[in-house]
Amino acid sequence: MSPALVISRREIRTYFNSPVAYIVVTVFSIITGYLFFTQLFIEKQAELRGLFNIMPLLFMFMAPAITMRLLADEKSTGTLELLITMPIRDWEVVLGKFLAAMALLCVTLGLTLAFAITVRTLGPLDRGPAIGGYLGMVLMGGAYVAIGVMTSAFTRNSIVAFIVAFAISFALYLVGRLTQFAPESLRGLFAFLSIDSHFENISRGIVDSRDVIYYLSVIAVSLLVATLSLESRRWK
Repeated sequence: MSPALVISRREIRTYFNSPVAYIVVTVFSIITGYLFFTQLFIEKQAELRGLFNIMPLLFMFMAPAITMRLLADEKSTGTLELLITMPIRDWEVVLGKFLAAMALLCVTLGLTLAFAITVRTLGPLDRGPAIGGYLGMVLMGGAYVAIGVMTSAFTRNSIVAFIVAFAISFALYLVGRLTQFAPESLRGLFAFLSIDSHFENISRGIVDSRDVIYYLSVIAVSLLVATLSLESRRWK
């Protein structure tokens, strides 16, 4: 088994051996359920649009919450140096942490399938947008998680990691909201940078390679920066 998967398995056990996973999953599910069903009964339409609309905002809080301690705590307790002395590369450490956080995020998203089942019992569910929406949530969630892993690599303080991850995520969300107010020459750039607008396309059932590439690029760049941050300790 690769070192990244070993680290991932260790982190997953850590999640579920502590209250963190249960608190995050429970709070996330309660808030999501309340917002979703409130909108569902107000609009009286059997669709998952209400769920998809709130995900970009909820992920802004959830992803930093499950990633803030991944590398920051390792640094503060000194266990990171012990981990690095083992025959493990920095990128494997980062990837393992990322995969563990993604596993928790996917478990949480799996619980929302209950909402899809509920909608299906109330009326015909359009499978295209539903499948596209869940694919988009995994990709968007991966981008948020990767940003959280990156900020956790910057500091020894998990609270600081949470705040910085939230700030970056909110900036990428806000830029999409400001597109209509931007100069004509910058609207294309704003739309491209928006983490929300790419998800809107996929959640309609339109899987455009440009949207997929955007999320994969955010994940790759964030994990690369996290790896470089860990490697920088060698030069101190």
